[in-house]
Amino acid sequence: MGLADLHLHTIYSYDGTASLAAVLNRARQIGLDVIAITDHDEVKGAIKALEIAPNYGVEVIPGSEITTADGDLLGLFIKEKVQAGLSLVETVLRVRELGGICIAPHPMAGGMGMKSLGGRVILKALRIPQVADTLIGIETYNGTSIDRISNHYAAILASRLKVAKTGNSDAHTIDTMGFGVTEFDGHTAADLLAALKNKTTKAHRNKEWSPLRILGSWGIRYVGSAFSRLTGLAWT
Repeated sequence: MGLADLHLHTIYSYDGTASLAAVLNRARQIGLDVIAITDHDEVKGAIKALEIAPNYGVEVIPGSEITTADGDLLGLFIKEKVQAGLSLVETVLRVRELGGICIAPHPMAGGMGMKSLGGRVILKALRIPQVADTLIGIETYNGTSIDRISNHYAAILASRLKVAKTGNSDAHTIDTMGFGVTEFDGHTAADLLAALKNKTTKAHRNKEWSPLRILGSWGIRYVGSAFSRLTGLAWT
């Protein structure tokens, strides 16, 4: 059984705190086979992570958490930046053109400025065949979501829509990596992709902190990484 965390932020996100090396090293330490680097509206970090990942024994899926006009969307297996601000449908189709797939992260979650897709928006988009072939999963467990009840609603939505279920951390610090993971048969990114398409993935909760502890950890890490961020020391 393989383990993946498909929603991770690095210093390449405006609210990220960890270098690529730190993320990869932590992924190895906690036994992840595959990770996706999904910085906000950016792929530069993911591309660099691909280059150094072999040194850590962890496979990297390049991706991005894309800001759509309807809410956030994970684009995976993409190596080009996708324009922010497009509709959900337009964004999914752009990811499709790039050969990628999409996952709806923390749907219906609110709080702390979260921009989440609503259930009706997802349902309407999936009526378009090309969208349904690309938007193939929903994040049914987000390990650092402040709005915990949204995980329950996301699981119900995924079951109703009969799409793949994923568990991810949405980590903005190395401390919270792996809080949510996606289980799949195999150990490689190719195995994971096949499992997503076959809807055989399972979302699993590894650990859970209180919202206050999550925010406190991020605040400390964010302040602590400020110098490295400004000087560029944490970019690799």
